[in-house]
Amino acid sequence: MKLTNKIFLVTGASGGIGSAICQRLAKEGANLLVVGRNVAQLESLIQTLCVAGGDRSRFTAIAADLTESSGRAEVEKIVRARGMLAGVIQAAAINDFRFLMDYQPLEMERTIVTNVLSPMLLTQSLLTLLAPDARMIFIGSSFGAIGYPGYSVYCASKFALRGFTEALRRELADQPLQLAYLGPRATSTRMNSAVVNAMNQALGNSSDKPEVVAEVVEQMLAAKIMRDRFIGWPERLFVKLNAWFPGLVDSALRKQLPIIRQFHKKARSPSQMLVTDTFTPKPL
Repeated sequence: MKLTNKIFLVTGASGGIGSAICQRLAKEGANLLVVGRNVAQLESLIQTLCVAGGDRSRFTAIAADLTESSGRAEVEKIVRARGMLAGVIQAAAINDFRFLMDYQPLEMERTIVTNVLSPMLLTQSLLTLLAPDARMIFIGSSFGAIGYPGYSVYCASKFALRGFTEALRRELADQPLQLAYLGPRATSTRMNSAVVNAMNQALGNSSDKPEVVAEVVEQMLAAKIMRDRFIGWPERLFVKLNAWFPGLVDSALRKQLPIIRQFHKKARSPSQMLVTDTFTPKPL
């Protein structure tokens, strides 16, 4: 797919991965609708995109909370005004490193609503607004194929997003629209706390810059046939091993569990914890 002068919608645009994707697409001449909740961060992103990709008229900021029906309606309204979308990259997500017993019910619900239900509902509202040969990429995680200690709820959300992508792709297999799931490994963004970064270092887990993810997104959009991708080695190997021989991965991760528990204890200390149980479910 040629990106020049095509219209793309990017959710989670003010986040580390979302911002990198926007900058990459802007450099290739794409027109962007960038979605996020923070007006100031979106405006800062627009200024960056103007430097990366030129004319301000090519970029539209949409301040919207996609967990609310009003937010999704705002996105749909602006898309209708701008024209058919050539592509959608759904990168909006939240993440939290904690064991299941540490979750409050509303915190768990917030993760599922943000990472799974909202992308599903937004996809449903946009299907009639896509060009016939449009492409849609769902930014997931390697944890959407590998269950990992300390991330049970996050893993559940990304497994679900991957399943949704696969099922919808098969549901629409007789149409030229292409859908794919992209699973990055650990990525250096604000989403990961200092404790998580230290844990990854102790475990020997590599971390990519957001620009690595953005490059793969561009490759997927440019490919003749778009396929699901996972980023990083040995993470790609572990994805396959987990599908074929899950017992091997069970054993490997069990050896890591003492270190994970050690850093989980640090993450749950009063100095590290944030008050996050403020999510109020709204009509979807």
